[in-house]
Amino acid sequence: MPSQIYQSHNNRNLLHMKTKGPISQFIEKHYLHFNAAALVDAAQAYGQHMDEGGKMMITLAGAMSTAELGKSLAEMIRAGKVDIICCTGANLEEDVFNLVAHDHYKRIPNYRDLSPDDEWDLLENGFNRVTDTCIPEEEAIRRIEHHMYALWKDADTKGNRFLPHEYFYQLLHSGVLKQYYQIDPANSWLLAAAERNLPIIVPGWEDSTLGNIFASYCVTGELKPTTLKGGIEYMTFLSSWYTDNSSGKGIGFFQIGGGIAGDFPICVVPMLQQDLKKEETPFWSYFCQISDSTTSYGSYSGAVPNEKITWGKLSKQTPRFVIESDATIVAPLIFAWILNW
Repeated sequence: MPSQIYQSHNNRNLLHMKTKGPISQFIEKHYLHFNAAALVDAAQAYGQHMDEGGKMMITLAGAMSTAELGKSLAEMIRAGKVDIICCTGANLEEDVFNLVAHDHYKRIPNYRDLSPDDEWDLLENGFNRVTDTCIPEEEAIRRIEHHMYALWKDADTKGNRFLPHEYFYQLLHSGVLKQYYQIDPANSWLLAAAERNLPIIVPGWEDSTLGNIFASYCVTGELKPTTLKGGIEYMTFLSSWYTDNSSGKGIGFFQIGGGIAGDFPICVVPMLQQDLKKEETPFWSYFCQISDSTTSYGSYSGAVPNEKITWGKLSKQTPRFVIESDATIVAPLIFAWILNW
């Protein structure tokens, strides 16, 4: 009997694998234990959540745009596997930097061996380093700045106010950047999001290059700070969006990294339940975090999902997954599995 059970289970796996592409089949064959098995479990639960009518938030910390996650994330967006994104200001702008200046980026495989003098030379040559990848100041940042400033100034003059990502959507929809495209636009996750008018939350946008630039124009008096909506308005929008979309299967939370990109949006549930006294608000109905942070020392990025139960963010029934690995490796594989690649 055990051998028959095994054979039946194996046959089901083979039938299932026929519906998957080669990457997914490789994952299912070889990713059987430890963090690899957690990756498969999380991917399968993500897929099931969506198949049953659930919605999904993806949060982006770190430098995932510079890591070119758009090559898989854009397809996830187009395939309807993402319903809302929360990201840092850096991830918002760096997807566009890569879109218009990719050919000018500089990769440094031996970045661990760089001396302070080497780093200074990169600065003097107009490169801002993110691990092994250097973003070209002139071609990326300055190429966008005057176009973005025109949108800020127009809104400022007319007394209009927009959220940070809305200015980026305006910029992309205008077509003014098409002359600079240096990658296949299909690989830009922000372009894919703009095409769907996907809701985006960008807490702490001021902590970004263009956020600093906007602040500099406020210092000189050329722009007013109120021309840009901020974090409180993002949270009030999210509270309405969550309320309107959390019925049925509910909303899942797929967290890449930690920090404000994850901490800000997940707090909407306890805010609704505890502060607004909307006790009927459902908890997040799926949770997965990809992180290599140490689970210790009071770190939010390294906190295990169970800690979020005590804060009223997850219920004890919420499916919870932690994949302790490099998100630049793990996230594309999970997306590939979900997309049947």
